[in-house]
Amino acid sequence: MAKAETITLKRSDYDALVTRKEELEDLLAARDADDRHRIPHGVALAIMNGASPCTAFRKHLGITLRDLSKKTGIATSYLSEVERGVKPGSTSVLSRLAGVFGTTIDTLVEFD
Repeated sequence: MAKAETITLKRSDYDALVTRKEELEDLLAARDADDRHRIPHGVALAIMNGASPCTAFRKHLGITLRDLSKKTGIATSYLSEVERGVKPGSTSVLSRLAGVFGTTIDTLVEFD
């Protein structure tokens, strides 16, 4: 059996390492939480050029309405109506779409 390597640290050095590790974990958690509020450049450009947010995110992901329907459990025809602005989409629908798109509901809501 191989002998495990060990090192010896002063308690203050160990405590400093633990504190730094916790700080880095907090920074990563904050970054990950913030990612849902970021809009990819291509999606932002598509929205600025008139695409609905749902259409822009879907095309950015390279998925069809049928694929999106399978991922969300929402009828393809209803998704089409949401993308075209015929229907606003319920909170439940927008929540499922936001989950697939990796964003928040408010990112998908269009304001006139």
